[in-house]
Amino acid sequence: MNVLKHLPNAMTCGNLLCGCIGMVMALRGHLDTAAWLIGLAAILDFGDGFVARMVHVSGPFGKELDSLADVVTFGALPAMIVFQLCWFQNLGAISYGAFLIAVLSALRLANFNIDTRQSESFIGLPVPANAMLIGAFPLMERYQPQFDAIWKNDIALGMMIAFSFMLVSDLPLFALKFKTFGWAENRIKFSFLIASVLLLLFLQFAAIPLIILLYILVSLFTNERKNERAKE
Repeated sequence: MNVLKHLPNAMTCGNLLCGCIGMVMALRGHLDTAAWLIGLAAILDFGDGFVARMVHVSGPFGKELDSLADVVTFGALPAMIVFQLCWFQNLGAISYGAFLIAVLSALRLANFNIDTRQSESFIGLPVPANAMLIGAFPLMERYQPQFDAIWKNDIALGMMIAFSFMLVSDLPLFALKFKTFGWAENRIKFSFLIASVLLLLFLQFAAIPLIILLYILVSLFTNERKNERAKE
């Protein structure tokens, strides 16, 4: 039996376990640990597809398992984090609005599985990106308390929920998939990665929301350039 062929699904199950344990951590008030688990799950989520291509394993089972894991780790877990952040701010029943994030994430993932337009790019914000954006805030609170005044208010918490509606938007976004590694055909992707690394070096966790915003802006610019060329 070829053990390697089971590795991608094992990594996906690791992603799911991160989500389950992360929700326990969030319920216990350890939001920074829950955020770290989102980061670990994101690595596993990216890696399972990469490993699947390496060992030449593909099929509908892996795709469905991946979505089921993602709806927990990148949907329910960030929703729980925002719920806890809202609850700590004494927002009462309004806090339950955070679970819209889980609902919108499930809708995004279900649509992704049947939308043939998203094989080379994305339409709407990917759920891992939204989860990492949300996970950045507990990490900022834990390691960069100088940024507390920026996000620890009702407006910022509401924006976290409102931003999640981009999951089900028709916004076209580029995917970090490389068919080749030449500079000319990947100039935008490499430039985005370099800018992201620089932001992380200078701003640490506070860079993550800026990187997601940069991702959206670069995608909009790239799409506008494509539309202009198509009209020529």
